Amino acid sequence: MNASALPPSNDTPLCYSINSPPFKYVPTIASAYFSSIFSALGLTSNLIAFIVLLKSFRQTHSSSRSSFLIFLGGLVVTDFMGLLVTGTIVVSFHVTHFNWRSLDPRCHFCNFMGMSMVFYGLCPLLLGAAMAVERFIGINRPFARTTSMPKRRTVSMLLLVWMTAGCIASLPLSGIGSYHMQMPGSWCFLNISSGGTDLAFSLLFSLVGLTCIAVSFVLNTISVVTLIKVCCGQDKRQRRRDQEVEMMVQLILIMAIGSICWCPLLIYILVNSSAAEPVNDETVLFYIRMATCNQIFDPWIYIMCQVSRIRSLLHKLC
Repeated sequence: MNASALPPSNDTPLCYSINSPPFKYVPTIASAYFSSIFSALGLTSNLIAFIVLLKSFRQTHSSSRSSFLIFLGGLVVTDFMGLLVTGTIVVSFHVTHFNWRSLDPRCHFCNFMGMSMVFYGLCPLLLGAAMAVERFIGINRPFARTTSMPKRRTVSMLLLVWMTAGCIASLPLSGIGSYHMQMPGSWCFLNISSGGTDLAFSLLFSLVGLTCIAVSFVLNTISVVTLIKVCCGQDKRQRRRDQEVEMMVQLILIMAIGSICWCPLLIYILVNSSAAEPVNDETVLFYIRMATCNQIFDPWIYIMCQVSRIRSLLHKLC
């Protein structure tokens, strides 16, 4: 990454070894308003989505739909907490213009934000893949599912996803990879580098994210084809087609929005760390902002895609 305004000395902590504050960049009022509105919109959207999901969960009597709503609830909580944690830090920087070196001389705060960025970035992708697997089994292998305690199994899978993302985010604390201050000085993230453990961590982060997107795409495609045959073909089995279609529409939109928001950053990290190309700070910042938009768009999928709307569309098509 580009060097900062002040060259680091020999006793500079690791997180400030590449970009060391204070920077020449001065946060403007417009940037503070933008960050505040962006965070407030995302938090409000996820809060509304959580209320909608809670009402749907209380009204449903289907075990498969209950499992799907638990996954969606975990995704909403993850997006809400991600915006709350990272947004609070970014907005505070733009409002108070604090100096990271003075506030966090030992990089504890920077490491915390870097871990938060990685954790709350991987969780939606891992949850999307987990939901794709659950729907694939429910639609294509309905008799392979266990009927005992489906909610407990779903909660266990949700906790496993959070644990996996947490373990990956904690790797720099054990020496595999590192978190560094990023321009314009309002956030910390993994060091996109082609050397040492930073290369391994960059490749791990990007490959895990891209693998989750690929798994979601393949399994969702198979599930959609199967569901179309069931709904519109000659096989008119009695089943809750409306709810099945609603869940698949939501899952497809989650996958599409996640791919659009996250693929540019993941591919950029993969290419630059593998090819040892120089990293452009403005490009990384733009891709990070794109990825953060995923946390704002996701909740509107749950709010807009309700059974009544899907049922009317289904009747028109079939």
